Amino acid sequence: MQSRFIEKEICYVGSQLAPHWIYKNFNMLGDAIVSFVGGCDVKITEMVDLEDVLANDFIYSPKMLHFIVEHFNIPLVEGILRQRLLINIARDQITNNLPSNSKIIRSGDDLYFNEGKLSVSIATKSITSVLIHLGINIDSNNTPVKAAGLETDMGLKNIEQIANNIINNYLQEHKQIIDASCKVRGVI
Repeated sequence: MQSRFIEKEICYVGSQLAPHWIYKNFNMLGDAIVSFVGGCDVKITEMVDLEDVLANDFIYSPKMLHFIVEHFNIPLVEGILRQRLLINIARDQITNNLPSNSKIIRSGDDLYFNEGKLSVSIATKSITSVLIHLGINIDSNNTPVKAAGLETDMGLKNIEQIANNIINNYLQEHKQIIDASCKVRGVI
């Protein structure tokens, strides 16, 4: 599995959640995870979550840490499990940078800090792959819901280091899952 933190700021608008977006833009063929910093402005026409569409919601944040993951040859349910794994890894890595009395709560595929929504996430199936987006607020100002941000509410400045730690832990988990599936003897 390939990975990269993208130095260039990219505003996530939803169209990046598309098959082969990582390959077309960063020449990374196959299973991959990329991370970048940028705004988030997903209009209803780009929404993948039909619950949000029916509620006429939109997603906005002035600055987020984004992750896009693409896995080939897996079903959507496995993709959702990998999404939850990514979110748990993100929670652990962010928590490692906070004072010991600080707590980040995971509810489903969302993270919360002091009752503010810290993240947005979705997993979906394309015709060729499963795609995951995870966005973690850096700046919580002017969001449409009560939000929390890595910088504005937690005082964290080492965003790229946090991103790389999340990526590296996800890669390690992915490798261990593949290795575990290869080392067992089948039973009858």
